[in-house]
Amino acid sequence: MPDLSLIPDNPGCYLYKDNKGNVIYVGKAKNLKKRVSSYFNRTITDLKTKALLKSIDSIDYIITDTEVEALILENNLIKRYQPKYNIDLKDSKNYAYIKISDEKYPAIRIARKKEASGEYFGPFVSARERDYLLSVVKKIFRLRSCKKIKKKGCLRAHIDTCSAPCIGKISEEEYKNQVRKAESVLNGNTKEIIHSLELEMKEKSESLDFEAAMVLREQIEALKNLATRQHVDRNKFTDEDIINYSVRDGVFYLILFSVYNGCLADKQEFVFDAGEDSLEEFIIQYYSENEPPSELILPVETDSALNEFLTERKERKVTITVPKKGDKKVLLDLVYQNVESVFFGGEIKVKELKKRLHLSENPDIIECFDISHLSGTNMVGSMVQFRYGKPDKRNYRRFKIKTVDKIDDFASIAEVVKRRYFRLKNDGLNFPDLIIIDGGKGQLSAAKKSLDELNVKIPIISVAKREEEIFVPGFSSPLPLKKNEKASLFIQEIRDEAHRFAISYNRLLKSKEIKDNYRIK
Repeated sequence: MPDLSLIPDNPGCYLYKDNKGNVIYVGKAKNLKKRVSSYFNRTITDLKTKALLKSIDSIDYIITDTEVEALILENNLIKRYQPKYNIDLKDSKNYAYIKISDEKYPAIRIARKKEASGEYFGPFVSARERDYLLSVVKKIFRLRSCKKIKKKGCLRAHIDTCSAPCIGKISEEEYKNQVRKAESVLNGNTKEIIHSLELEMKEKSESLDFEAAMVLREQIEALKNLATRQHVDRNKFTDEDIINYSVRDGVFYLILFSVYNGCLADKQEFVFDAGEDSLEEFIIQYYSENEPPSELILPVETDSALNEFLTERKERKVTITVPKKGDKKVLLDLVYQNVESVFFGGEIKVKELKKRLHLSENPDIIECFDISHLSGTNMVGSMVQFRYGKPDKRNYRRFKIKTVDKIDDFASIAEVVKRRYFRLKNDGLNFPDLIIIDGGKGQLSAAKKSLDELNVKIPIISVAKREEEIFVPGFSSPLPLKKNEKASLFIQEIRDEAHRFAISYNRLLKSKEIKDNYRIK
């Protein structure tokens, strides 16, 4: 079962992936952790969900500000990835927008998708809320909704509800002024109109016209909801990339959100060694292989030459924006929130491990060793590294056993531990905060002896598979740590990853050996 402890409690979308990295299911949630956990913490009866659970290899997620944003993002992601186990939204229409057309006398109406002209507001998950907004804006600003202006004039019913530009009741400039006010309201500037409607609702209530008062109340609520802007689907036709990052201990953690035709639909994660110009180096390298967007949103200023590079690559103007407020700043903050959650969400487990092992510092960097062999041959060692509670695959290491001719786990562990920390010590590199050995007291003792010979002092423990017992040097009995405690589960997760990595290396060597033998024959 995938590790669920790192999934946050925020609203957002979760993506289930198979062992090839393909997205096989997309879902949305008000609380990601509760929703995802519910798949694995209950009895599943329907065959489709059982098949889905068997196919899940990993879980990804994207945090949003609100559940509404998650619902819209879910729609975008399903249309983008066409996941195997999603059916409800694949062929459904997009959530509708309110559109103000690009004409001499613009019309206001419902639009199912964004086209090349006009202003679009939304999308709206609730059709009822959308219709209330449309009716109140039409009523207040008396905008036309007909498909085209009739030279002979409008029907009497239509004249009563709009300013009737078709019969000259309003000038072009006056009408466009009304349009600008309507656009301002649909962009969320609703304070004055809400106040006016609240006074009207009060009058209706006092005159006992409760039905009219209820309609006004619904209109007010729809206007108030405009303040909750849906940042996952923005009213733009240009593509945007939003980049934010965090730097810790000389490591650069970066997430890139891509907005396609106004819809947030992709997230990419990158980890690399930090340098003086890491952000600019990343941008140059990434966009040398990928087409730049029309606009790049960044948290800091960059060299002007970078803008010229992106523009040349795209063969048309690229804008670099460093927002301080507004929608783009909210998007930038949302990406940073995802950086903190994706890369450092495991810090809760790290703190728990520190507490249960009585360590003086948080074990932010943990290295775990395992020895593997197949039928008494191909003895290999593996080391995995976890940073802030998450695997750091850049720092995984594999070892061919050089000094041990037979099956001897103790001697093999001693060799790989000594080789690893001799190298770090010799190169003046930082040591991890904790070492985990896959095995019992014998493997632990062998690894500790190697550290002592190098005069290297690093906290070290071992975990025995059968009962998941945790041993520390100098004590014959395991720690009083239950195997279902959070700290113990974290240790098991790291050990299992080291074992998986060792097995994969062993199989790789075995397959090469078979191929070599086949060639010789």
